[in-house]
Amino acid sequence: MSAQDCRVRIFLPASLADLADPDGLSPRAAHAVTDDLARALPGEDAEGLAFVALLAAADDCVALRAERGAGDGSLPRRVVVAAELRSRASRSTRPEALPSEVEQPERVPWASVVSLHVDDEQAEPDVAAAIAGDADALERAAERDLLWFDISELDALRALASSAG
Repeated sequence: MSAQDCRVRIFLPASLADLADPDGLSPRAAHAVTDDLARALPGEDAEGLAFVALLAAADDCVALRAERGAGDGSLPRRVVVAAELRSRASRSTRPEALPSEVEQPERVPWASVVSLHVDDEQAEPDVAAAIAGDADALERAAERDLLWFDISELDALRALASSAG
């Protein structure tokens, strides 16, 4: 198998408003199972490493929303988009980057997305407070499980996003 045939799963932090873009997700920092992550957690299997990368992306959702402010009008929920890509994203060069952090320099089309992971409505108060800078709320949000959605449920999530506006 050549390197061009290799597929990698990345986890992209997002908001419900991001799901409305018909062309997919814009370039952004994401998370993946990297060699650095595997070295940092030598006892984890591939599934455990992927879960760690997903959780890192979920934490980044709060930072992403804080950077954007409340201006996108979407519900305060963490959204992680899991995509399978042919090309490997490059390792982040930020000094404070987590071992799972990668840069996804190209738009991720919806055809590459395999699943979406979204908070339920009970998480909204904690996520909203975390976006506002409450560290305790961020910890509470991090303890919550994200709901899993197949890509075929994208339209239902878009409807949820539009009901908030």
